[in-house]
Amino acid sequence: MRAARTWISTFHPVSCDEIIALQRNMGSVENGYWRQVLTYWEMAAAFVLHGVLDPDLFLDCNGEFIFIYAKFTPFFEEYEKIIGQPFMRQTGKMIETHPAMKDRYNYMLGMMEARRKREASA
Repeated sequence: MRAARTWISTFHPVSCDEIIALQRNMGSVENGYWRQVLTYWEMAAAFVLHGVLDPDLFLDCNGEFIFIYAKFTPFFEEYEKIIGQPFMRQTGKMIETHPAMKDRYNYMLGMMEARRKREASA
């Protein structure tokens, strides 16, 4: 899991096509990392949504799920059109349901946008 988390933190696609290609590249190490990290956070979000974990406790101990969700936000619309379902559906529901998570998500979106602008101008 540590290798998968490290990899996803360095995966910076510039188009949804890169995400779709990765997702469809079954058997590759990167596809395994992708599925491992996303399904882990989706499972954890489902625990929160079903009342197994307290949302505030979960947020106190985790932030990576917000980083990942914010990182791929620019591709959500196209992803859903191609795949036929929302990206990280459980994580999205959890963030929308809990104001503190939504606030942190919005903050992270701003950081991601600033990063993209810096990279585009470099």
